[in-house]
Amino acid sequence: MNHSVNRSPTLDEDDAADDFEKDEVTLREVINIKLVESGEKENLMELVRDRLVECGWKDEMRIACREHVKKKGRKDVTVDELIRVITPKGRASVPDSVKAELLNRIQNFIVSAAL
Repeated sequence: MNHSVNRSPTLDEDDAADDFEKDEVTLREVINIKLVESGEKENLMELVRDRLVECGWKDEMRIACREHVKKKGRKDVTVDELIRVITPKGRASVPDSVKAELLNRIQNFIVSAAL
């Protein structure tokens, strides 16, 4: 922060970015708490699970896991390695329609909860 006798303290760009990130995290935390308290988080998780099963995503991930285990050998694959390899593929392959539906439900929750 810059200080002077004749002017008020100002934030430099790094401080402003840090403050923005702190505010963003705080808002996320508030939303998460409200989702948990209301039971809506569990409802959203169930919605996502159902949609991923319906669109075949879960089966695709199961196949990807089996292929990786088959390629590396059953005894040479750890759960941690499987998670590390499959997670990026899984996240990238979630259908946009599932993401959009989840985002819409979260936005509606925020509006209805007046956050």
